[in-house]
Amino acid sequence: MTITYLKRGKSGADRAEDDARVRATVGEVLKDIETHGDAAVRALSAKYDHYEPASFRLTPSEVTAAMQQVSARDMADIRFAQDQIRRFAQAQRASMTDIEVETLPGVILGHRHIPVQSVGCYVPGGKFPMVASAHMSVLTASVAGVPRIIAAAPPVKGAPHPAIVAAMHLGGAHEIYVLGGMQAVGAMALGTQTIQAVDMLVGPGNAYVAEAKRQLYGRVGIDLFAGPTETLLIVDDTVDGELCATDLLGQAEHGYNSPAVLITNSRRLAEATMAEVDRLLKILPTAETASASWRDYGEVILCDTYEEMLSEANFVASEHVQIMTDRDDWFLDHMHSYGALFLGPRTNVANGDKVIGTNHTLPTRKAGRYTGGLWVGKFLKTHSYQRITTDEAAAEIGAYGSRLCMLEGFVGHAEQCNIRVRRYGKRNIPYGEAAE
Repeated sequence: MTITYLKRGKSGADRAEDDARVRATVGEVLKDIETHGDAAVRALSAKYDHYEPASFRLTPSEVTAAMQQVSARDMADIRFAQDQIRRFAQAQRASMTDIEVETLPGVILGHRHIPVQSVGCYVPGGKFPMVASAHMSVLTASVAGVPRIIAAAPPVKGAPHPAIVAAMHLGGAHEIYVLGGMQAVGAMALGTQTIQAVDMLVGPGNAYVAEAKRQLYGRVGIDLFAGPTETLLIVDDTVDGELCATDLLGQAEHGYNSPAVLITNSRRLAEATMAEVDRLLKILPTAETASASWRDYGEVILCDTYEEMLSEANFVASEHVQIMTDRDDWFLDHMHSYGALFLGPRTNVANGDKVIGTNHTLPTRKAGRYTGGLWVGKFLKTHSYQRITTDEAAAEIGAYGSRLCMLEGFVGHAEQCNIRVRRYGKRNIPYGEAAE
């Protein structure tokens, strides 16, 4: 196997150092929120967002006023995107059915899908107000049937972002807060004097939001660890450098630490792509951000074979994986570690981010090895139940259960089974002995 790095990003040690700084900052912020509640949230909002309203929660009239600032075209586009996302989420929900089965005569087993009862949805703002994130979290939770959905996004230029508010409201949010970053995530998870804590946090964000979710996991559920955006292209000579460079930079502009990786078996294409990246960075309006990501986190990996490309792609386990080759379906069949796949040159990550219908909250930092992205099923808990309806079944299962409990030394467990054998099977079993 021959794999050549034509370009490498920051070393693992440098990235770990960055992570350590983020962890320390987030830990202090969450402790402050837990100790001081609303006062800490207000101080943090003033410090990071220069925003101190009378209330962070929008009233119905404030929601209406914000929505009235959205143009008719923008509102129509938001509704179109939500229609696509709702349609796919509803199809996913329909695939998840409650079941009940009689495994033995008189033994009934089943499960039910029950919505999480309260969810906090974070929608990133800052340099790029991510309207689409409201569709992905709020709307999907609504399709799942979550009875309390709260949503938070930072202010933009000192005020609620009208399109984000519109997307939250149309998606089904019950409470909308103008609150950003760590303070929003912390307030929703920990609760304050004015914000009732939620059971689950969802939504993407920067490194600080992702770390806050990581530290809060266990106290609340989370969708997944969704950190800075990642993109990976698996390409061969069926495409050109301009297309590849455009798709790399289209995601690198998300932030200063957004990995963008190219894997190819064509040196010609690799070199052409790097040249196109250099050219585009001279004219791209978001070049300051994209160039930092490309400099520190961009990689170009040259392989000899498609099998090597596949192996390396599964190792990288990127959030977004664009496949543009002469064998896209082969990669679809064999890729196993990723967030979402985008197959063929007509497809692109931006469509997935904004409108096509799949969810854009996806696993990063190799989490695609063990989880998929946000979807309607993330908001549903699958709970089992059992019922025994006949004396015969109670005695038969009880006898097995008794002996298996005694095998492990659990006498009290065994007696739970034995008392059913005695009552329903009419057998006399001394306390502390297993049913024969």
